[in-house]
Amino acid sequence: MGLNLRFQAFLGIEETPIAPAPIAGSADDYCRYLEALTMASSYLPATTESLDQAQEAKKPSEAISILYRILENPSDSPEALRNKEKAISNLSDLLREENRAEELRSLLTQLRPFFSLIPKAKTAKIVRSIIDAVAKIPNTSDLQISLCKEMVQWTRTEKRTFLRQRVEARLASLLMESKEYSEALALLSSLIKEVRRLDDKLLLVDIELLESKLHFSLRNLPKAKAALTAARTAANAIYVPPDQQGTIDLQSGILHAEEKDYKTAYSYFYEAFEAFNALEDPRAIYSLKYMLLCKIMVSQADDVAGILSSAKVGLQYQGPEVDAMKAVAHAHAQRSLRLFETALRDFKAQLEEDPIVHRHLSSLYDTLLEQNLCRLIEPFSRVEIAHIAELIELPVDHVEKKLSQMILDKKFAGTLDQGAGCLIIFDDPKTDAIYPATLETISNIGKVVDSLYIRSAKIMA
Repeated sequence: MGLNLRFQAFLGIEETPIAPAPIAGSADDYCRYLEALTMASSYLPATTESLDQAQEAKKPSEAISILYRILENPSDSPEALRNKEKAISNLSDLLREENRAEELRSLLTQLRPFFSLIPKAKTAKIVRSIIDAVAKIPNTSDLQISLCKEMVQWTRTEKRTFLRQRVEARLASLLMESKEYSEALALLSSLIKEVRRLDDKLLLVDIELLESKLHFSLRNLPKAKAALTAARTAANAIYVPPDQQGTIDLQSGILHAEEKDYKTAYSYFYEAFEAFNALEDPRAIYSLKYMLLCKIMVSQADDVAGILSSAKVGLQYQGPEVDAMKAVAHAHAQRSLRLFETALRDFKAQLEEDPIVHRHLSSLYDTLLEQNLCRLIEPFSRVEIAHIAELIELPVDHVEKKLSQMILDKKFAGTLDQGAGCLIIFDDPKTDAIYPATLETISNIGKVVDSLYIRSAKIMA
């Protein structure tokens, strides 16, 4: 009896003393006693010493086991709750490092009784930190979506509105990344109405920004701009953290670039780069990449080298993203389609798989191709398509398709003789100046007649 109490005191579990072993009784009674004793001694005291013991563990699995035992402690004293919060933080970090996403998911379920003992704000912080930990594990998109849906159901049951709204915003973001646009849009529509009623401007900025990105993904530019304007309006009424302001500037630059206003887009990308660079945010490299893209699109490819040689960029942002834009700038400066295609092939991940860069580079490629073709066919009145393809170093069918498109778009006057495999270029038809002048005279006479009719109607009245 005394030994049992001393052992319990050593473990710090004197709150739940175990009854002494039965002096007389059946074997089943004694087995139940041993089981109770094992259960009581399975957890560790929620103290700093136990946390230190977890940190000193040689293997991650040992540390994880110790932290789980700390969380099993039934004590709900203020000090124990504080130590359990630290244990949860340490445990989620270890599980993330070990890529144990399913355990992080089950951890959230196991912690639900603990959440009833701590303030709602701390609960929200823990839930969001564990969801963030799962997000850092690769290839867990589906798991994150199901986890967020589970937490939304739990928050609805527990009536935790503040946490539910933030988890729903995260869920909408994940659905958008998974290209489930209709479900994400339906979720955002109801969430925006609810948040506007509560006037939570900080969350409203996040949601409006997300809505802008969603509409942009759906190629609905008017609604994307309207959502961004709403986000800016809400942001003007509150203090916006630098990373969120950088996100707003980045989205503004993307929308202006989509409208071919590359100079304004460049200024927004620069502001976003400044914000992310100060925070050492990984999105800084993408802002820099889009800055260089804007310079290339306005035919200022020579400025790319100057931007990259500045002290602020220097060696800090060297890598495949920057190398890709260097290659594109060089190809544009040389007006070489061969170099352009080489850059697209060598840096496929950085150029082709980035939807924003890919869209603008496709437009740039078409423009460059048209300029080269116009320059090549200028000396001829009749020329073989194969000869043009040889000069421009592109496949014959590709050149033929582009020439037919340019004829339909009236980029030049001509026709394709596919039987002979030739392009026939017509002389530019000279417009007679008398026709526009005649149309203008007739228009002016019509205005005079209308004016006289109005005056005569007034006189007759």
